[in-house]
Amino acid sequence: MKNVHIGTMGWSYSFWKKTFYPADLDSKEFLKYYSTKFDTVEVNNTFYKIPNQKIILSWKEQTPTKFIFSIKFPRKITHFKMLKNTVEDTEFFLKTIKLLNQKLGPLLIQLPHNFTIKKFSILIEYLDNLPKNYQYAIEIRNKKLIIEKLLQNLKENNIALVWLDHPNFPLYEETTADFLYIRWQGNRKKVTGTTGTTEIEQTKHIKTWAKKIINKNDKINSIFGYFSKYHSGNPIKDAREIIKSINKNTI
Repeated sequence: MKNVHIGTMGWSYSFWKKTFYPADLDSKEFLKYYSTKFDTVEVNNTFYKIPNQKIILSWKEQTPTKFIFSIKFPRKITHFKMLKNTVEDTEFFLKTIKLLNQKLGPLLIQLPHNFTIKKFSILIEYLDNLPKNYQYAIEIRNKKLIIEKLLQNLKENNIALVWLDHPNFPLYEETTADFLYIRWQGNRKKVTGTTGTTEIEQTKHIKTWAKKIINKNDKINSIFGYFSKYHSGNPIKDAREIIKSINKNTI
């Protein structure tokens, strides 16, 4: 079986106390505790602000040797500047998160819906100029961008097209890199995600995804997958369920 790393989008949720974190656990210990249960996490707060070096190093120190951080690109680059004139911003971001060393996993480039086909040339230029010594995954929210020319470019640059499980967006199961990146986003209109408990039962859906992962026979080295708190309301349970289902069918 390929290397499969499953986790959640974020870890610093106080409402996970009692249902996941011990009731008396200080929030400063959340990551350390989380990393004893899962081997990866998707970091979302880098989307809003690039953490300082002290914070990055603290993440590294709190986690086991083989723990993997998938890091989200700052919205300043992807949403505000729409990839244009972002050379310095990108260099600063990469220089900062590089401190994670061997614990640094894929870097998530999430494009907004209003990043349209008119900006296609900007996208291609940006992807072509990214440093090649990192893993990148790109999440597209405008389906008109997903054309053959983009898929070919992603393959040439070994950039993974995110398999996005989202109620308002079709699932594109294209393999464009030597790894796979999956995001189970969920429905914000139906799930609050703030109780730490299951709001919508997703067991059947998760088992379907487990089979999809098990049967993925392309030449890929690893699979990364992250559950949003909006998927069922209980991403910890979701992650545990899919890990259990995958292991059960591969032993």
